[in-house]
Amino acid sequence: MRGYLLEFSFLSVNLGGIAIKRLIILITALALIVSPAHSATKKPTPAPKVVTKSTAKPTISKKPVVKKKAVVKKKVKRKKILVSPSPRATWPPVDFKANGEVFAKIPNAKELIGAASNNRALTRQLAQKIDGVAVCEKYSCGAVQVASLNGCTWWEIKGNVVGAISTDDKTLKVFGAIRTTVGESAPKQITTILLISQELLMQKHALANISAICHHDAPNEKVPGTSYTTSSN
Repeated sequence: MRGYLLEFSFLSVNLGGIAIKRLIILITALALIVSPAHSATKKPTPAPKVVTKSTAKPTISKKPVVKKKAVVKKKVKRKKILVSPSPRATWPPVDFKANGEVFAKIPNAKELIGAASNNRALTRQLAQKIDGVAVCEKYSCGAVQVASLNGCTWWEIKGNVVGAISTDDKTLKVFGAIRTTVGESAPKQITTILLISQELLMQKHALANISAICHHDAPNEKVPGTSYTTSSN
């Protein structure tokens, strides 16, 4: 059984610029752990001993043995940090498009920030740099969120990169095609997939005709993976 196919006929939000910068700054801030500073206690320097010579023989007297009291170290109670659990995802997911058991949605920048704050792999993808800048500040990017009632062994996402022919001619043209695969997802698990093209962001392209396929068979290729094919038209 191949799986279920879900297609979008509308354009995705082109992610980049300010949205990506804000996302990276937010994730970095959340990762910072403030640890209390420990001040070093300076040990007192003992006063120098003054030795005086005496001709009289010292009288040796036995001093009573004083037992030292055992020092009981007090346990420092650490304050418990209460972390609110993430709200339970509703099913079917709100604002998702459905086809059979498959659900999908194009997230906006705010929703992508929320997804990345709980997903280190997605954060690393967004933070990776090409020629010294974040990947989605250089190339046109898009994203899609997918979920399945019964889970999938792997996902296959396809989409076209479209844009105006020129600044004078606003006719839309397909510049290339993206194909991205990701691994297994559990039943009702929402997975956010980043789609990265090789078209410069300054050209203001977007992703269109996105399709999400939930596979139930084993993949015959290396997963995850991504490829971009430039259109010959």
